[in-house]
Amino acid sequence: MTCRWGIDALNIMRGECKISGGKLVGVSVVRGGEGFWQCHLDGDFFIDGDDTEVRTVLDRAERVLERFVPDAFALAAVPPVTGQGGVMGDTLESVGTGDRQACVKHHVEHAIRDVLDGHPNVRMLGSDAQAIAAAFMRAFTHAGTESTRTTASRNDGPERRLATRAKADGATGNGNAGERDTQWHERWLRLAPDVVLDTPRDPQEQMDTDVRWARDVAEGLREPTMRFWQWSAPCVVIGRFQSLRDEVHEDVAREEGLQVVRRSTGGGAMFIEPGNTITYSLYAPADFDTGIDIARSYRLCDAWLIHALRGLGLDVRFSGLNDIASQYGKIGGAAQRRFPAPRGSADTGGRWRDPPPRDPRLRHRRREDGPRAERLQGENA
Repeated sequence: MTCRWGIDALNIMRGECKISGGKLVGVSVVRGGEGFWQCHLDGDFFIDGDDTEVRTVLDRAERVLERFVPDAFALAAVPPVTGQGGVMGDTLESVGTGDRQACVKHHVEHAIRDVLDGHPNVRMLGSDAQAIAAAFMRAFTHAGTESTRTTASRNDGPERRLATRAKADGATGNGNAGERDTQWHERWLRLAPDVVLDTPRDPQEQMDTDVRWARDVAEGLREPTMRFWQWSAPCVVIGRFQSLRDEVHEDVAREEGLQVVRRSTGGGAMFIEPGNTITYSLYAPADFDTGIDIARSYRLCDAWLIHALRGLGLDVRFSGLNDIASQYGKIGGAAQRRFPAPRGSADTGGRWRDPPPRDPRLRHRRREDGPRAERLQGENA
């Protein structure tokens, strides 16, 4: 299908931006039923905060972007729709042609930052106002043809600092690594989670169980738990904020007999194949990571896994904000979500991707790990 330049042909446009060391954010600009344009934010970023307030932040950010649609169209001298006015008005007329795009982008970024700053209890991880503004502008760069995906390189900014600090706390550690490891070990001893090798479940039941168990821990109805999933069918799992249309060919998935489900945490899409994917969730009270920022909390929650894999002779380390990598690249990732309740709960889920499940060294047994761990390993053989 060939799209021509013209307002009647422009029913949907899309731009994307990925921060170096961070996550991808996408903006889809869709023509609504009455001719007005609607904007939708998506991506594999994370947002930490109360569910209702998170949705409010995303809704307000999308409404802000919609206000700037006429201004973005004005850069290409194409009127968006009759009756939908822009934000900047005569401001664009007073700016040189070469600076107009930068001017609109600056105003979009400032407006999005105001939305984020207006909700201090909600924190976006892996992306920011600058990346959202860049993705929005790129939706109009090749309007009517294809989406634009670009990686933005940053020398500074909160996400860059998060990634740098996370890297410093990774495989090599820092001057306080020994003290930190001791404190984390003590936290795990106090947590003492029940370890459950779950029964096989279908994909949607897995998603529902994940949320239900997390809420049970938050409400004090279940003890802290480490659940190892078992899958009864292959599927594609997409992240909480991802766009299904832009991540999955749904017709191909149906032809292959694959369910497509959405998990309750952020992050990217993943193909699940029973027997070749190891998935786990840690359901812990909120006080488990008290005093630790979000970047380091990923390392606290997955410290046991790094220790176990290294004990099997594998060369693994933390990578970026939430990934685990070997010398061959990324082998798994994790995501978190906090559920408000009397006790509070942090649900941290992790997935390993091939090749780890096929590595014969993962079949080794370490009997000193204790009877409960030994039983789990034996049943996973």
